[in-house]
This record gives sequence, structure tokens and C-alpha cells, in this order.
Amino acid sequence: MNNMNQMMKQVKKMQEQMMKAQEALETKTVEGTAGGGVVSVTVNGHKKVLNVVIKPEAVDPDDVEMLQDLVLTAINDALAQVDDLANKDMGKFTGGMKIPGLF
Repeated sequence: MNNMNQMMKQVKKMQEQMMKAQEALETKTVEGTAGGGVVSVTVNGHKKVLNVVIKPEAVDPDDVEMLQDLVLTAINDALAQVDDLANKDMGKFTGGMKIPGLF
């Protein structure tokens, strides 16, 4: 019975640490770029887009599709970096296992 109580305390402590790590992700940011930096997107650890910067040289009225592609590429770059950040931060608790709905 004592082992069970100790195990439950450890599980509760791990859950608290995981919650703190998830909360901390919101304060962390990454920047995705495209086109050599002419488009950049800043995203926080909860995958919320915080800022989009488009330099004037990226804007060509005759090639709107290129700008759309650059923005899409920068967003996907930032989101991939957030996934890496979350996996790194949360992997400490999950032992590298991907737990659905956790991050």
C-alpha cells in the first residue's frame, strides 16, 4: 500500500511539472522565415501566430502567388519549430513518447 501511495505522489508531481512546462510554452516564441528572410512569422509555443513581417521587396503585384507561398512557408517553418520545442520540453516527462492531445 505504501508503494501505491508513493507512486501516486510521483504521478501527481509529474503531472504538475508537465502543466508548468505546457504553460511555459506560451511564453516561448520561434520565428519562421521564407525567401531568405523577406517573410517572417513569429509563433508562440501554443501555436498562436503573434506577428507577420513582409519586407517590401517580397511584394510584387504581378506575382501575388509567390507572396502567398512565402507566407505559407514561413508559417509552416515556425509551426515545425514549435513542434520541436514542445517535443524537447515535454519529452523530459514522456520519455519521447507522443501522447495524443498533450502537445
